[in-house]
Amino acid sequence: MPDTLPPDSVGIVESKSMHFDKPLQLECGKTLPEYDIAYETYGELNDSGSNAILICHALSGDQHAAGYHSMEDRKPGWWESSIGPGKPIDTRRFFVVSMNNLGGCKGSSGPNTKRPGTDKYWGPDFPIVTVKDWVNSQQRLMQVLGIEHWLAIIGGSLGGMQVMQWSIDYPDAIRHAIVIAASPKLTAQNIAFNEVARQAIMSDPDFNHGHYLEKNTIPRRGLMLARMLGHITYLSDDSMREKFGRELREGKLNFGFDVEFQVESYLRYQGHTFVERFDANTYLLMTKTLDYFDPARDHGDDLATALSSATANFMVISFTSDWRFSPQRSREIVKALIKAKKQVSYVEVEAQHGHDAFLMPIPHYMNVFHNYMQNVSGEIE
Repeated sequence: MPDTLPPDSVGIVESKSMHFDKPLQLECGKTLPEYDIAYETYGELNDSGSNAILICHALSGDQHAAGYHSMEDRKPGWWESSIGPGKPIDTRRFFVVSMNNLGGCKGSSGPNTKRPGTDKYWGPDFPIVTVKDWVNSQQRLMQVLGIEHWLAIIGGSLGGMQVMQWSIDYPDAIRHAIVIAASPKLTAQNIAFNEVARQAIMSDPDFNHGHYLEKNTIPRRGLMLARMLGHITYLSDDSMREKFGRELREGKLNFGFDVEFQVESYLRYQGHTFVERFDANTYLLMTKTLDYFDPARDHGDDLATALSSATANFMVISFTSDWRFSPQRSREIVKALIKAKKQVSYVEVEAQHGHDAFLMPIPHYMNVFHNYMQNVSGEIE
């Protein structure tokens, strides 16, 4: 880490935690009697409270969306490309809130935290939560922070699904809904990828039926395989070919089963590093949350009807090489919004980065995002 931080960074930030004693009723029928939500904020809430932005994270994200936790910290927040002074989500204008969803593993109540009143981890007994549950818990934090409405709610991938759910469940609390690289529900293929990842974790001998923390073990091999599989789906064939091609690490074939190709080395590295920072039970839970998201289900499978209560202005962004949540899926959202007579803008960005493109500072994407957010900032009172 250099001696000084980049001028367009929010700088040194601190994660905070809010405890809630009021029970939270979940869609699965269970109740969380009490829970904690970890979150970070960037920028300042203005006197009128009209400049608040909520950031919703994707599957493996957390509350650390921007900035650095210390001068020694070499890893900035996961959306450093878009949050900070002069960036699309400009912290000179906006007050930004980012939280770790329930079931996460970075400070919010989840499988790797202790059950209230006990010294035992929740583990596999932490209840399955849905996007709707997340939105309800986010709305409670919003109230505690003294925010009456969000100027915008923004999210990519699973985060974009939360944005849609917000617009449906709390239409009066959101003025702009920015949905990036998302889908109105998972395809059968996506559910299949998630199931293979879960089976890789659960079949690991160290999984111990999800009680691995009590056994002082981690299902490293299973979680590593799950991440390797997931990472393949986040990239495009073009980006993998450009980055790795068929390059050999040693410049020759070794006729064995150890790492030979550069892409193999990359995937193993991604798997190994993921194991050190993420909880296996959380991965199981988050993939199920993805599988279950389908706001049209309770409205006769009509997405337009599901979105009919929304009052927000929508911006939907997709990426040409994203085959996990393809542009076709984003266009389904746009068509439903048009059918429901909602205000919506749509941009399909030419990009070779696959699903991960929403995290990248791609010039066209940044320009579109920046221009839209500039218009949003004009509504600050």
